Amino acid sequence: MPNATKLKNMATAASFNQTSKTVCVMDASGPLGSSIVHRLLQRGYSVHAAVQNQGKLWQSFEGLSCNNEKLKVFHSDPFDYHSIMDALKGCCGLFYSFEPPSDQPTYDEFMADVEVRAAHNVLEACAQTNTIDKVVFTSSATTVIWNDSHRKAPDLDERNWSDLNFCRKFKLWQALSKTLAEKTAWALAMDRSINMVTVNGGLLMSPDLTIANPYLKGAAEMYEDGVFVTVDLRFIVDTHIHVFEDITSYGRYLCFNHVIKCNEDAVKLANTLLPPSESSLPQSLEDTRIHQQRISNKKLNKLMVDFDSKLRVD
Repeated sequence: MPNATKLKNMATAASFNQTSKTVCVMDASGPLGSSIVHRLLQRGYSVHAAVQNQGKLWQSFEGLSCNNEKLKVFHSDPFDYHSIMDALKGCCGLFYSFEPPSDQPTYDEFMADVEVRAAHNVLEACAQTNTIDKVVFTSSATTVIWNDSHRKAPDLDERNWSDLNFCRKFKLWQALSKTLAEKTAWALAMDRSINMVTVNGGLLMSPDLTIANPYLKGAAEMYEDGVFVTVDLRFIVDTHIHVFEDITSYGRYLCFNHVIKCNEDAVKLANTLLPPSESSLPQSLEDTRIHQQRISNKKLNKLMVDFDSKLRVD
C-alpha cells in the first residue's frame, strides 16, 4: 500500500493535471524557460509563454509536439509593467527566470541594476493580480557560495548567502546580480504576502553552454573549495515543476545533480565547454586529488524523493 505522503503527492499532481491550470513562464525564450514550457504543456497545463526577444520564438518552440491550443505567446518586457500584467492575466502561477537583454548580453558591473529592476517589476506585478497563487523564481547557486568566511565554515546550504562586497571585490558580476535580484524578490514577496519558492541552480548543462558563460567566473576557486556544481536541464525542469505542484515546498532550494571535485570531472567539463577544434585536453592528469564536497542539496533531495517517476513525461 502506498504511504500517506505518496498518496498526497499523487493526488496533488493529479489535480493539477485534471484542472488544466494556466501558468506563465517568463522568460520563455531561453533553454530553461522553453523546456519548462514544453514540460508544462505535456502535463496538461495551459501556458502563457512570455518572451523578450521575438526572434528567438520559433527556435525556442521548434518541434513542439504538444497541444498548441494550450499555448499563448506574449511579448513581455520585464521593464514594461503593462506587458508583464498582460502575460500574467488569468494565471495561477509564474515561473520566472531572467534572460539578459539582447542589447546587453553579458554580465558586467551594471547588470545587477538591470536584473534587480526586472525582479522588482515582476514581483510587484504578481502582487497586483488576484490569481497568482505561487511564484517559482529561478536563482543561482552563486548566490550561496561566494563568501570568504565560507571557506572555514561547514557545508553550505540554502541558509547561506554570497557576500555582496566579496562579489564586487573580485568582479563576480553574475553572482552579484543574482544575489541582489533574489534578495529583492524575497523582500517584495514577504512584504506583499506572495507565495514564492526559489530554485538556486548550479551551472546549467544546456546545449548552448560555452566557456563564456558568466557562471564560470571563479571556476577554479569553486573547484578547489568543493562547491563547483552543475545541473542537467531535465533535472532542473523537474525541480521547477515539483516545487510548484508540491504544497509543502518553501523557501530556497539548491538544485544540482553533479559536483566537479576531481580532475577527471574538470577535464570532461572543459572538453564540453570548448569548441571541437580546441577540445584536445588529455583525458586524465597526474593530479588524483578529490576535493571534498562542501555544498549540500539535502533539502531538495528530500522533496524530490516523493516526485513519482510515473508522473514524469518523457
